[in-house]
Amino acid sequence: MDKTLKFKCSFCGVKTCCTEEELPLPDDCPMLLEDEVFENTERLYLENEDIHSIALASARTESEGYCRWTRIEETIDFAKRLKIKRIGIAHCEGLMYEARIAHKIFESHEFEVSSVCCKAGRLDKEKLGLKDDEKVRPGQFESACNPIVQAKLLEKAGSELNIVIGLCVGHDSLFLMHSKVPTTVLIVKDRVLGHNPVAALYTNNTYYKHVKK
Repeated sequence: MDKTLKFKCSFCGVKTCCTEEELPLPDDCPMLLEDEVFENTERLYLENEDIHSIALASARTESEGYCRWTRIEETIDFAKRLKIKRIGIAHCEGLMYEARIAHKIFESHEFEVSSVCCKAGRLDKEKLGLKDDEKVRPGQFESACNPIVQAKLLEKAGSELNIVIGLCVGHDSLFLMHSKVPTTVLIVKDRVLGHNPVAALYTNNTYYKHVKK
């Protein structure tokens, strides 16, 4: 990564990228600074068959279900547009109930579904170098999350699309790094906010103002 570059799209008040109108670009706009990246990437969308089909299917799902479909309905539509037959679910042990419901819903749409729990393999946290006083419950055996195994088992099951349900921060990163097929997220874990992490952003000036240093 070029450390001299620092993009701040989230602060943009122009959003030229969303319109055909030629508006003045901010000085730090990637569209102003990185022509080559955009040109090379556009060729990928147009010339790589897999990337092109995913981009097209996601745009059509967005258009068809815009502000009408829930996330799981969009996921089902997206998978059908890609002619996916086999779906893999990588889920947290703490969201077994939600994963079971999702599993059944996908099966009702005639997908072949495999689901793998994060604790598969019963990997001892102490083997990873975690000290007893660093555990959630010191003095007890704790099984480490095993997202790489989840990715490998779903690959063995022939999954064509993986779906993340509530993997921990970091464990989801490892799963995404090792998933060899397109992957989307159905549930983002937030134990405190009932898996609704955006609530902390919406209340960052009131209830959750302590999240800002």
